Amino acid sequence: MKFQKYIEDRKRFFWILHFSGWFGFALVHYIGSFMNDMRDIYVFIIISNAWFGALLTIPLRYLYQRVWERSPWFLVTVILSASYVVGLIWVVMQNFTYWEFYKFGYRPDAWYWYFRNSLGGFYIILCWSGLYFGIKYYQMLQKEKQKALKASNMANEAQLKMLRYQLNPHFLFNTLNAISTLILCNENKIANGMVAKLSDFLRYSLHTDPIKKVQLKQEVKALTLYLEIEKIRFEESLTVTWSISKSASNALVPSLLLQPLIENAIKYGIAAQTDGGTITIVAKTFGNDLLLEVSDDGPGLMASTSSTSKGEGVGIANIKDRLQTLYDDYSFSLSTNEPNGLKVNIRIPLEFESE
Repeated sequence: MKFQKYIEDRKRFFWILHFSGWFGFALVHYIGSFMNDMRDIYVFIIISNAWFGALLTIPLRYLYQRVWERSPWFLVTVILSASYVVGLIWVVMQNFTYWEFYKFGYRPDAWYWYFRNSLGGFYIILCWSGLYFGIKYYQMLQKEKQKALKASNMANEAQLKMLRYQLNPHFLFNTLNAISTLILCNENKIANGMVAKLSDFLRYSLHTDPIKKVQLKQEVKALTLYLEIEKIRFEESLTVTWSISKSASNALVPSLLLQPLIENAIKYGIAAQTDGGTITIVAKTFGNDLLLEVSDDGPGLMASTSSTSKGEGVGIANIKDRLQTLYDDYSFSLSTNEPNGLKVNIRIPLEFESE
């Protein structure tokens, strides 16, 4: 984590790379000196050369920052010119220390000996410039990627919140109408219980973070509140069967993922039959997957050719969008429930809360 902070601090990261690079330059030349019979004073020559190189390339950083926004041809010209000038100065300083300290002050007959290997110095400084621009462009690319990732995450969160808060108004209207009917029929106690259950369910739906996942057993409690409200409306014509395995009860699921499926089963399966019907909710684990199933014994897929009667309305589209946003690996399928009815199967990765 501490090293990551150094990388994210671009100024500090430059100094680390700058001095580390010149230290590596000195180390390579020191190891190379073992190939020849060099005196101990040559170590000073190596250190001084690396130190002069480190000092002379520092102004290049500020020069490149000033011309960063200029045209490419101007930038290339500045890089080549500055690299050659700095490389030439560096070579003169190298040769000076070599002749003055290593050769005991021996001066060659021609002054141009102090300019020997100027092309070599130019290439090294040009390599430093190339690394500087390469690392700077890489940092800019990483910064843009982080911005794009942050924007994508924000968009996904906004989409999830929008999908999560798409409550079907029919449920509220039907519930409020049922409460009004109970009050008119002087069934105040039942109406009061219905209001309390509705309040608890809406509180859960609004207070649960739409981005975070919840344990399946918590989701079952919320769905139980919803089904108790519906059972007051349909009385004995609605039967609910639960089959939740122990291993699946602690698994994480998107909040209110199954509620639209149950609502569709009631609307298109139970309400469509005079005798009502049964809704079965199953949850179990298989390997690294969580398997969820909601089925009913209503008219089923063949009842009508319209997509609405197949249960492929807003609720199904909502669930598909949420699954696609939250998971890379998932499956969602509609099939006929034997002997009759509709079955919805969902497979998502098996996840648990981290301790």
